[in-house]
Amino acid sequence: MALASVLRLFPSSPPHLSPLLCKSPPPFPFNSSRFSSSPFPILNQRSSFVTAAVPDSADEQTVVSDDSVVSEDDFNDPRVIVSACLVGVFTGIAVVLFNNGVHEIRDFFWDGIPYRGASWLREEPLDSVWVRVIFVPACGGLIVSVLNSARNAVSEASYNAKAALGSVLKALAACITLGTGNSLGPEGPSVEIGSSIAKEIHSLLDKNPQTKLSLLAAGSAAGISSGFNAAVAGCFFAVESVLWPSSPADSSVSLTNTTSMVILSAVIASVISEVGLGAEPAFKVPEYDFRSPGELPLYLLLGLLCGLVSLAFSKLTSYLLGVVDNLNKDVGIPKPVFPIVGGLTVGVIALAYPEILYWGFDNVDLLLESRPFVKGLSGDLLFQLVAVKIIATSLCRAFGLVGGYYAPSLFIGAATGMAYGKFFSFAIAQSDPAIHLSILEVASPQAYGLVGMAAMLAGVCQVPLTAVLLLFELTQDYRIVLPLLGAVGLSSWITSGQMKRKDVKGTRALENGNRYTIQQPEASDNTTSLSSTESPPYFNNLCEVESSLCIDDSSIRTKDLEKRIFVKEAMRTRYVTVMTSTLLTEAVTLMLTEKQSCALIVDNDNLLLGLLTLTDIHEFSKFAKDKSLDSKVLLVSEICSSDGAKCKVPWTATPTMDILSAEMIMNKYDLSHVPVISERVKDCRGQPIGLLDRECISLTCRALATRESLDFDTVKAIVE
Repeated sequence: MALASVLRLFPSSPPHLSPLLCKSPPPFPFNSSRFSSSPFPILNQRSSFVTAAVPDSADEQTVVSDDSVVSEDDFNDPRVIVSACLVGVFTGIAVVLFNNGVHEIRDFFWDGIPYRGASWLREEPLDSVWVRVIFVPACGGLIVSVLNSARNAVSEASYNAKAALGSVLKALAACITLGTGNSLGPEGPSVEIGSSIAKEIHSLLDKNPQTKLSLLAAGSAAGISSGFNAAVAGCFFAVESVLWPSSPADSSVSLTNTTSMVILSAVIASVISEVGLGAEPAFKVPEYDFRSPGELPLYLLLGLLCGLVSLAFSKLTSYLLGVVDNLNKDVGIPKPVFPIVGGLTVGVIALAYPEILYWGFDNVDLLLESRPFVKGLSGDLLFQLVAVKIIATSLCRAFGLVGGYYAPSLFIGAATGMAYGKFFSFAIAQSDPAIHLSILEVASPQAYGLVGMAAMLAGVCQVPLTAVLLLFELTQDYRIVLPLLGAVGLSSWITSGQMKRKDVKGTRALENGNRYTIQQPEASDNTTSLSSTESPPYFNNLCEVESSLCIDDSSIRTKDLEKRIFVKEAMRTRYVTVMTSTLLTEAVTLMLTEKQSCALIVDNDNLLLGLLTLTDIHEFSKFAKDKSLDSKVLLVSEICSSDGAKCKVPWTATPTMDILSAEMIMNKYDLSHVPVISERVKDCRGQPIGLLDRECISLTCRALATRESLDFDTVKAIVE
């Protein structure tokens, strides 16, 4: 069967057209004697594949990627292993310096109060401590505000300065935030320190793009292993936070060699951390026990509770981020004011609840009652601390203070588990002795506190394996594994459907301080505005909650790059078109020939009518088989008229819009393919000139980012 090929050109200067969101789909002139009696005739023209040329005003370019074909020699190069070892060495040293800096700042501002503990501070007269408790976090907010302003100025100055000084200034801001007691944690900054070091080492020693993701994973593993002094958990964290979330297109990662790099980096960083910070774990593991296998349902219930608390924690953080952004945009409050207000708010809350202050993991030890000669907290106070810590941490993050969510998650999990364990212990103790069976015996609250820590960490940060391995590595007790797996699995399951880390454009926009609104036509009635202030269903701000979970795409797919790339540069100019009278078998043959998973349905005037996908054809073939229809004579019109939802085009793109706008709407409406039209005739109809999908967006971004990097290296070499 001969396949016709047609070459169509668009005008040299196409009008600027914005995305067209159709209120109702265009009418389809499909007719089928089997399914409908449409008055429209079946169009009689054969299908074809089309090669569309890019407008003269566009820079024609062909993007070729060899990333899918990876040579083992890329990873067998000795520089790769040397780079991984250097990442571990420098990350370990940097994390030691970072933690020592936090301790020095804490000793300077708090004058030994953290060593006496929050319980001592709670019992002290208010008039003797209120000045320090309120103004130390506020002073930290003031310094962080200055550092944030400097970081923003550096990021606008030059690319090189942004990469080098930006990370240093952010680490200093985290030191100040944590040293002055604000309610965040050090593990997130430790991961970002490791990833920044990995990027620098990759750019200096190993510029092979195939190994970049592996080095980022090694840096993440080194950051966690040195932060918690837990190398095994660090390795699994790298897998869960960097390797698994990476795009399936990134087949450049060799799992075996990447695992070797991650292990080497994590072990080296952990050893250096032990030398610099001591061999003690991040927090003291209290004495605990397990009474009966019948307790497992109680641990599962604890997992459900931690999942709900994790979801509330993340939701509140996202909500407050939006509120603060609106205060900046609508009310006009300057951004440097927010960190000061955040620190002041934490200080005021700490007057009543000093346990929320970050003084290392001393307050976690207090919750777990692992500190000797210190009275434990009551169950009702523990429940109060859960709510107060969530509010304080969310405010710190929203107001621009710098730190991570790992330590606060562990604190909230410990408080939740301890309160939960004390509640059930009290309820069992007060029950009727006649029904006091062994199956009702519960373990000590400390056991529930430890399991709650892992369940909360898994729920908030979506790293269930890391949470399980972290607690198992610290307790070294196999008995805790079964309750851990149950509670962590349920907590992670509750939040997994609401949290994703893939699309971080909104996060990057928030961190840069400029919300982005999709291009919209002023006179069009068929458009719907979508800004980053709206929360699309696919994106629940996991990267806003913990930015260290989204380190793998910041150098490849950035918001600024996607704003500078137009659809005409990324779209496929070779695509399949079919008519309503085309046989389905012929349509599938065309898709196979062109290696396309969809085809554009057009009329005799080459106006877009709809979109036909292989999935639609596959589903319809089952229907046709049930109806005993001859698949060899089925037409495109029959599949479209059989189901009103098939073949419809809810949205079309234009060549002059940027791909950031296109991809955000594709994500919002769950579209994998979008036709590109030259001009709008009616509703979403127009002359198709290309096809936009996620693969070509990703490929174009990576290729252009690589080209810019090569241009930068060339200029740098000339200057030097």
